Amino acid sequence: MFTNQANQPFIDWQSISTVLLDMDGTLRDKYYDDYFWEQFLPQVYGEQKGLNPEQAKAELFRRYKAVEKTLMWTDLNYWSSQLDLDIIALKKEVEHLIAIHPHVIDFLNFLNGSNKPVYLVTAAHRLSLEIKMNKVDLSHHFTRLICADEIGIAKEDVDFWKKLEQLLGFNRSQTMFADDNLNVLRAARSNGIKYLVHIAKPSSRTPVNYSDEFTSVAAFDELLIQVPN
Repeated sequence: MFTNQANQPFIDWQSISTVLLDMDGTLRDKYYDDYFWEQFLPQVYGEQKGLNPEQAKAELFRRYKAVEKTLMWTDLNYWSSQLDLDIIALKKEVEHLIAIHPHVIDFLNFLNGSNKPVYLVTAAHRLSLEIKMNKVDLSHHFTRLICADEIGIAKEDVDFWKKLEQLLGFNRSQTMFADDNLNVLRAARSNGIKYLVHIAKPSSRTPVNYSDEFTSVAAFDELLIQVPN
């Protein structure tokens, strides 16, 4: 359930030894992905199939829904095959929309200065990650970049977090994870990750929607103000 006010209990940075961060909607402006899947791709697909905009959207949204919360949803090769389109080339056509959220660099610099291991944990397909890092490279801020397809399970599944814990060896009671997806945060919570942060403004084109389930911030400067001097 969403509220219009932040839920911001104090984050004890001294107790956090590992940081996990989502990418799209959390570090990067989700508008790029929203625009691509909801507007640009339906337009291209409609032109290819001779469908009007409403028909193209309805057809694609039905297909999206069928694989929601699975690895196929973000698999660019899957969509290229399903739609008979070069999805990678199409994503590059609108890559000028790729951007990072305000205060992200400051937050990453803070984390890097604290000597905590910081992992990017993204649902994005490896090819999509490559496109985004080529446009705005954040990779040097991370100990390791992990895509869900490397784990073999979608992030919404609690087993993803069990396998990630086995891979990285983090202490759940000393780990922070930030994401804009409530279902993903719930899965992480079910696996015992203690410090969970919801990003309440994943896209620059949508209003802030705070969650009352988790620490919820519109931007990372709201966490930086809690950093002790």
